[in-house]
Parts: sequence; structure tokens; C-alpha cells
Amino acid sequence: MGNENQRPAKVLVMDDDEMVRFVAGETLKRYGFEVEFANDGAQAVEIYQERHEAGDTFAAVILDLNIPGGMGGQEAMKRLLDIDPAAKGYVSSGRTDDPVMMNYQNFGFSGTIEKPYFYLNKQLMEEFSKTLRGTE
Repeated sequence: MGNENQRPAKVLVMDDDEMVRFVAGETLKRYGFEVEFANDGAQAVEIYQERHEAGDTFAAVILDLNIPGGMGGQEAMKRLLDIDPAAKGYVSSGRTDDPVMMNYQNFGFSGTIEKPYFYLNKQLMEEFSKTLRGTE
């Protein structure tokens, strides 16, 4: 199976919708990623920090922009960059007209993923895979 110490890249998916987490997780796994989940920004930051301190970092984090009653993607990304200036975050939202989606770089994100995302969007997944694998 090739190089043993070549572990699959890990992606952290943060979304308050369990179905979205499930679909994103299954899709990412199909493309060979390891996946962990958080249901809000605070949990995502906590998991990221634990893994980062253990030297087991994520290749990317996908953050839902709006979490009703919880920490959303914008605030979470700010905190992730405090922990790890090299953190790669992708903001996801169904509202493509949101200023954060339109100017994602200004908020520290590496890219955007429109919702509903991953739904059989092979092109997006292949680009995502290439981007992440190309940076290792």
C-alpha cells in the first residue's frame, strides 16, 4: 500500500447540521481524507488546538459561516490562525452574497465552499484534493 508513514490528510468539518457533516464526511473519506467533526466554532477551535499541540495537524478546516447561537466560521478562523498561522480554512455558506464569502481572503480563509456543497460535486472535490495535496 505504498509508503506506510504517508498518513491520509485530515480535514476538520464544522457545521451545526448533522446531515451536512455526514455528507461532507462521507465525500471526503471517499477521496482518501481522514475526517473529524465539530458542531460549532468553539468545538472546532478546541479540537484543532488539541491536535496541533499533539503535532497531528489538519490539512484543512471547513467552517460553516453561520451557527445560530454559537461561534461561527469567521470568529473560529480568527482563533485558528492565532493557534496556527498556517491554518487553511474554507468558509462554507449558502449565502454567496455574504461579505465574508465574497472577500474570504480578508478574513483569513484560503477559499470558499458554497452550500449545498459536496453533493456529487466531483469537480470541487478534485480541486480541493489537488490544493491540499499540492501543499504538502
